[in-house]
Amino acid sequence: MVNRIVLNETSYFGRESRYKLVDELKARGFKKVLFVTDYTLMENGVAKKVAEILQDSDIDFLVYKNIKPNPTIKNVHDGLTVAQIEKIDAIVAVGGGSVIDTAKAISIIINNPDHIDVVSLEGAATTKNKGMPLFALPTTAGTAAEVTINYVITDETSVKKMVCVDVHDIPICAIIDPDLMQDMPQSIAASTGMDALTHAMEGYITKAGWLIPDMFHINAMSLIYKNLEKAANEKDNDAIEKMAYAQYIAGMGFSNVGLGIVHSMAHSLGAMFDTPHGVANALLLPHVLRFNGEECPELFVNMGRAFGFNMENLDGQEAVEKVVDAVSELSRKLNIPQTLREIGIPKEMIPKLAEQAINDPCTPGNPRSVTTEDIINIYNNAY
Repeated sequence: MVNRIVLNETSYFGRESRYKLVDELKARGFKKVLFVTDYTLMENGVAKKVAEILQDSDIDFLVYKNIKPNPTIKNVHDGLTVAQIEKIDAIVAVGGGSVIDTAKAISIIINNPDHIDVVSLEGAATTKNKGMPLFALPTTAGTAAEVTINYVITDETSVKKMVCVDVHDIPICAIIDPDLMQDMPQSIAASTGMDALTHAMEGYITKAGWLIPDMFHINAMSLIYKNLEKAANEKDNDAIEKMAYAQYIAGMGFSNVGLGIVHSMAHSLGAMFDTPHGVANALLLPHVLRFNGEECPELFVNMGRAFGFNMENLDGQEAVEKVVDAVSELSRKLNIPQTLREIGIPKEMIPKLAEQAINDPCTPGNPRSVTTEDIINIYNNAY
């Protein structure tokens, strides 16, 4: 069997690594860039930490910040218009998954204009050309969009999240600077951290898992479980730095093997109710883990060991329950909502949510075969 790994050309890690951005842009001869971010990051000064570096250089840049959480086709088109009018030659994305995903879509369409509808990019894309060169600087320790070949855009017309998978969209350079994550509000640090944990756990048990991604996922799980609470609740500097690296490591894994129905079900919630992606994942993760545990309990033994537990003499079901209980308890300590009722999801919408989730591109990767009725039952368990 032949397996493939796709990663960034260049990545930098560590505090103040953002200062490498100008060197990388100049080395490649770029002179005018689109600076993609959002209003909140500009207002709270996080994006300015990067913008000021560009201001002190001779690289021209203009800012596009009209991006909402769960970004839409309109967000992509608006940014694309700015990029085309200004004749940029590269893109710098500073933000979380929403910002970087939007930048990926803009990058792809600039060099593949036959996909300007965006809708045709859903699933395994058929693009012919690499996207415009993209430099990604994440501000959240969760999505790993800076290292993945995936991005998610909401189609507001059909009310669905489109998962786009394309080797041509990966940023040529990722810069993981924990200084950009230092001031995340607790709620965002918590939910994005649980998103990273979901990436590691779903990626580990997915049907396509193999040796090298398994190594990434196990290491990421260990780092996240041991550091997320301290990073989000205590703002511990060392824990924040470890979370920055852990979410990237998880991205190295899941981007190359896929995910499962936690993400399928979370995508439905995000599309229909604008539920923050990390919250949706955190809420659903224990219920899906318990469902999947019937298929691969032996993998839960390894996950428990990654968390630091003694898993000796536990049978398969005991191992599953120990891991599920640990994930649930971590989520509670992070003050993340525990039920769909808490976040205002109408129970009568569950069949519609399930219908969309069963057709999500992440569903085939789930380790256990799943039906629409199974997904309805999981949503009901989470209600």
